[in-house]
Amino acid sequence: MSQPPPPPPPNEPPKDGSGAPQDPPPGGFGAPQDPPPGGFGAPQAPPPGGFGAPQAPPQAPPQPPQGPGYGYPQTPPPPSQPGYGHPGQQPAQPGYGYPGQQPAQPGYGYPGQQPAQPYGYGYPQQPPTYPMQPQAAPGGGRKISAQALIIVAAVVAVALIIGGGVWYSSSGGGDGKNNSAGSGGTGGKKDKGGSGGGGTTGSNGGEKVPADTSSKVLFQVPAPSVTASSSVTTVGSWLTDKVYAKSGNAEVVGYDPGSGAKLWTIKLPGPVCSASRHATDAGRTAIVYEPAMPTKSQPSHGCSEVAALDLAAGKELWAKSVKSGDQKISLDNVTVSANTVATGSTSGGAAFDISTGKALWTPKPTDSCYDAGYAGGTKLVAVRKCGAYGSARQLHIQTIDPASGKVISEYKMSPGIEYASVVSTDPLVVAADVGDTAGDGSGISDFFSIDNKTGRLRTRISAPGKTYAAKCDGISKTEACTMLAVGNDRLYIPTEEHDGTGQYSQTNEIVAFDLGTGKQTGQRANAGDGYTISPLRMDGADILAYKRPPYDKGGQVVSIDGTTFKETKLLENPATRSVRDAETSMLPDYAEILYGDGRLYMSAVYAHKPTSSDEKEYLAIVFGTR
Repeated sequence: MSQPPPPPPPNEPPKDGSGAPQDPPPGGFGAPQDPPPGGFGAPQAPPPGGFGAPQAPPQAPPQPPQGPGYGYPQTPPPPSQPGYGHPGQQPAQPGYGYPGQQPAQPGYGYPGQQPAQPYGYGYPQQPPTYPMQPQAAPGGGRKISAQALIIVAAVVAVALIIGGGVWYSSSGGGDGKNNSAGSGGTGGKKDKGGSGGGGTTGSNGGEKVPADTSSKVLFQVPAPSVTASSSVTTVGSWLTDKVYAKSGNAEVVGYDPGSGAKLWTIKLPGPVCSASRHATDAGRTAIVYEPAMPTKSQPSHGCSEVAALDLAAGKELWAKSVKSGDQKISLDNVTVSANTVATGSTSGGAAFDISTGKALWTPKPTDSCYDAGYAGGTKLVAVRKCGAYGSARQLHIQTIDPASGKVISEYKMSPGIEYASVVSTDPLVVAADVGDTAGDGSGISDFFSIDNKTGRLRTRISAPGKTYAAKCDGISKTEACTMLAVGNDRLYIPTEEHDGTGQYSQTNEIVAFDLGTGKQTGQRANAGDGYTISPLRMDGADILAYKRPPYDKGGQVVSIDGTTFKETKLLENPATRSVRDAETSMLPDYAEILYGDGRLYMSAVYAHKPTSSDEKEYLAIVFGTR
């Protein structure tokens, strides 16, 4: 049956005849001016415990209780406890063991930054049975602004297409130093940009300013059919020069980045559980998936299969599983660094050559230490947890060699910090909710800037949840951070929303912190009245950011000069209500958002079983200026 009309979108004043937008006219949803009947339908929130995103954005995602998974260490580590090592070897510095060595104790294992080449996305923003974000007990929602209340009302009538990760836009600017973590991915080349007028955005930015920044809907991908279970994950999206790849229901599909024509399909035996946001220069990435489709009697088969994908050729290179004894273990995360695929969970993990699938090394848990996760990109970082459950455990942040597993440097966080997220691996930036003081479910109270070479703490940055709006989930998704970027030896994060100058309006800013001193630089990018801005990724020395629109505008992608903080508009979406409703159903907090070559790719990280025959939903929406 037909759904009731949605309540006012964000920043929309009460409908008193003062010119609020009307319902879209009948027609199909192709071009922005010709929306389909009912506009885009957004997927309903997944059932409790299912995959997907929080039920009521913009509040923080619900978070499962803290607690150990299987195989938590029972005794605290000795002062000089070795970590990983070659078989029969006990290095003074923790290392990794070669394959063939089974962990005596079950062990584990997502935005850091991205490789200098392909954008991609990884995890959704909600902890499912697979690893994405096992979360701590809710610490309370973010403060509810007037705009947020309106958004929540809108969500009740039109469920949002929401999810991870990635997610996440985290891409390098080409020199390995400008990395980001947000709602984007890994794909494309460092100087990739659109052709046409306008030139590049800055001295180091690769994205070009089009002669006309007005965008249109280039194509949309319908949500996949879901039958046996109420929802499935569709986490993972990547963008290269030749293909936009997106996970569907037990498949990964490659599309022409401009036309949306289907280029190839990789069929899988079960749904994708997690995906690396990183890819190699040749367009190779990795995913974790279930070995079979969910059924009513068995809604999950465990995320036991890890595979490497060739995005250029559109094929699966290899698939492996990791065992503890004779049993396959369920894998929580997967990442890519150099030519290494690293995957792990609280029950164990492994590293493989991305081209051949050859086993390279396995994490070696001890009686009191195990890997809690990995972060990839320019460097490979492990978060290692030591100490018995119930005691003040300690996290070791280790930069490791991707090929051998050898530990290069290590920073030990203060005891009692249970979880940490890697925002960037080069420069190394880690986020944590110290003492559960964030209070808003964001997973962030502080950022730690660490020297990769020495393991020395450079500085600690306080980022109270009531002031700043970035999010991380370090419980099982080591790289699951959104709405922040790292580059120019600075951390860029958005402030929380606050009242704008207009009636009913909200706005915010992006601010910068120096990773050497921990102090704000004084740089500030204002969203503009009615807009909310958040970083997507770095573009050379510049910051790419997305602006969520007010009720009567379309969203924007802007470039912020890394030196002057001058803002340049790259793209502005149509203000047509049905188009805007579809766009705002995929917010940066929860959806996967990629931008490259003048095109904005927004996609969901789960699909659910329709509740009515006339319900129409979309997996991805793509906007472009040409």
